[in-house]
Amino acid sequence: MPTRLPAVAGSFYPSDPAALRAEVDRCLAPGPPRPAIGAVAPHAGYAYSGPTAGIVFGSVEVPDVVVVIGPNHTGSGPALSVYPGGTWNTPAGGIAVDPALAAELVRLDPDLVLDLEAHEEEHGIEVEVPFILRRNPRARLVAVVAGTQDFAAMERLGAAVAELVRTKAPGALIVASSDMNHFENDATTRARDRKAVEKLVKMDERGLDEVCRREKITMCGRAPAVAMLVAAKKLGAKRAEMLDYRTSADAGGDKARCVGYCGLAVMA
Repeated sequence: MPTRLPAVAGSFYPSDPAALRAEVDRCLAPGPPRPAIGAVAPHAGYAYSGPTAGIVFGSVEVPDVVVVIGPNHTGSGPALSVYPGGTWNTPAGGIAVDPALAAELVRLDPDLVLDLEAHEEEHGIEVEVPFILRRNPRARLVAVVAGTQDFAAMERLGAAVAELVRTKAPGALIVASSDMNHFENDATTRARDRKAVEKLVKMDERGLDEVCRREKITMCGRAPAVAMLVAAKKLGAKRAEMLDYRTSADAGGDKARCVGYCGLAVMA
């Protein structure tokens, strides 16, 4: 089975194992964690989005199966792909990728393919893994890259993930990896993101897709978030709670060219 090597260690997060564990611990919010069906967590460098990701993973229970749906920043590989199995390595240890669950998800959604290429240099899933491992070293990963802009394909993916969790991995956590609006000034970024966050909190996946298109909100993980909301609602989710919101300017970044980060939990 394949071994997926870190692509952004030393840039997005520390490459030294001890330093990485310390940085994750610094970012993790104190508990107690609560059961959740889904979540949205950001995936930028830990200096900027790490505290928001840490609030998410510190606030929700991390079960033995975590499905992470991330965007395709690189354009490599197919638009909709599942890592086939093996180990996903980080400097602080590896997480097992469940081959049976990966194969079953592909069977459930004909849009999906088992693929390595789309995952090799993609950071959207990678930066979530150290948090997952720190919270549950026994966790198994299902890694999905969703680069589609087609709403029907997002819905099909969400329905397939829901069926996978219902039949093969009850209690799994579904994480949509996404940053929010990109590279506008701080005030504009916050104003745009409020419109998207409103739809996330209402668990309105169609409204989220529509407002991002209409308002040109450059939320890179729109497709993962839509799929997660579809899946979570099919699995009985009734409410969503915004856990954190900030921009890169809050960490000292350029106020003229910001990225937004939100943390969300979706619960029964």
